[in-house]
Amino acid sequence: MKSLALHLLFLAVTCSVGYAQKKNETEVPDKPKLVLGIVVDQMRYDFLTRYWDKYGDDGFKKLVHQCVLCRQLYYNYVPTYTGPGHASIYTGTSPAMHGIVGNHWYVKENRSTSYCTQDDKTESIGTTSPAGKQSPRNLFSSTITDQLQLTNLGDSKVIGIALKDRGAILPAGNMADAAYWYDDACRCWISSSFYMKELPEWVKRFNDKKYPDQYLSGEWNTLYPIQQYTESLQDDNPYETIVKGKTSPTFPYNLKEIAQAYQTSSILRSTPFGNSLTTLFAIDAVISEKMGKGKSTDMLCVSFSSTDYVGHSFGPYSVESEDCYLRLDRDLATMITVIEKYLGKENVLFFLTADHGVSDVPAHLKDIKIPAGYINEAVLMNKAKSFCAQHFGDSLVLNYINNQFYLDDTKINALKQDRCELQKKLALHLIGTESVAYAYTYCEMLQQSYVHFPAEYIQHGFHPLRSGDVMLCFKPNYMEFEQRGTTHGEPFSYDAHVPLIWYGWKVKSGNVIDQRYEITDIAVTLANMLQVMEPTGATGKVIKGIIKQEKSV
Repeated sequence: MKSLALHLLFLAVTCSVGYAQKKNETEVPDKPKLVLGIVVDQMRYDFLTRYWDKYGDDGFKKLVHQCVLCRQLYYNYVPTYTGPGHASIYTGTSPAMHGIVGNHWYVKENRSTSYCTQDDKTESIGTTSPAGKQSPRNLFSSTITDQLQLTNLGDSKVIGIALKDRGAILPAGNMADAAYWYDDACRCWISSSFYMKELPEWVKRFNDKKYPDQYLSGEWNTLYPIQQYTESLQDDNPYETIVKGKTSPTFPYNLKEIAQAYQTSSILRSTPFGNSLTTLFAIDAVISEKMGKGKSTDMLCVSFSSTDYVGHSFGPYSVESEDCYLRLDRDLATMITVIEKYLGKENVLFFLTADHGVSDVPAHLKDIKIPAGYINEAVLMNKAKSFCAQHFGDSLVLNYINNQFYLDDTKINALKQDRCELQKKLALHLIGTESVAYAYTYCEMLQQSYVHFPAEYIQHGFHPLRSGDVMLCFKPNYMEFEQRGTTHGEPFSYDAHVPLIWYGWKVKSGNVIDQRYEITDIAVTLANMLQVMEPTGATGKVIKGIIKQEKSV
């Protein structure tokens, strides 16, 4: 890891030299030079408070002590997944308007599943694998990054970065200069022909340093003595995934051996070092692209994906998840420190939030007598198909995804069945099956306006061009997942309640906002701060009390 440390030292020195000329200039500009949006994948709100005593002074604590903290920020739709989450943060609206109704959704016309950023009209840039065939073309709304570009006639520089393609592409929007994501095949950062014809030289140089090889040649052990991880369950417990090559879900993890066991380098994603790699790349992007040095406000959208991979495998009360957040705290400290030295705190507006939360492991909850359980998708599918076959003469079910059934409209029309009545009968039949608490139909979503939970959340996640015919909501803490590890996607607080921190340019220091806000309010608030139009589909409202002085025009 020696070259990693040397690289960080070089960046710090570079930034210090670049900022020295302006160190005496403390005047706060009318607009920030750079907006840095940080999304932590799967960061439930309590991860901010539960690990608080172990965080350092320059990461999460620095952000909170010198920031505005919104303690009551919630997602207002389902499913709470990565694709819809990133889209909602930056469009200021829900899937009902921006159209990203899941990471995947079913397309009846093609009888196939579509991925949220898949674009076969593009080509991979920087790799020979198809991992770069992506773009934001599935978005129906503009983003705050688009509106920034529109206002400044393309003079702003906008870049998205994440291990996950969707975590980089959807925030950066349609007019981005670039989006970069990680390809396991080449162990490198790549992009798409949607943005460029070839990778910039600085990206090539970064890839040539082979940082992933260095990470994967070592091990993942706890940052502190394992006895200090008192916020987590014991390291060896029955609720966590056991990786190949090991007999228990315990530290240390020999990454070289695990990568060989899986025959893939994707294991890097499921370690804190995926976040560290993202940090190095994001800092390099700011300096190499001279972000924040131009006439107009620039925007960098960074998503830390490894917290999600680790969380899925080990759950929110694992030593692995705690260690991942403690290491992320250090990565954030590095990023904040270097960028502040490069541009000055008064010139950078940071905000940090999450694309969704996460459920506790149902097996663990059951053992401590909290209602929870698992859903058998095959049983649910057979129940729906059998009902349709018995009452309508055909199974009719094309697909089940995102807690939604897609039915065959062609067959329904041929059977001369009323589509809305058929949907309603199936929905009523499914309530109570496999812990289904509520069921709503496509027709109901179109014909009614809901204001109560959970129907309102389902409606906010419904788009008539992409959603299914019958939408389900399960009881709290029930999920379709393996017995070890966990997932997310529901409307309940554990999946919906996430942090929101504002820091830097004009932000009030140490202010706490306890009023309830929704994830769709972030982009609208940014538009108000940057004095640009809201994204085209925006439905959120401005969060009050963040900046020291609001300019009236």
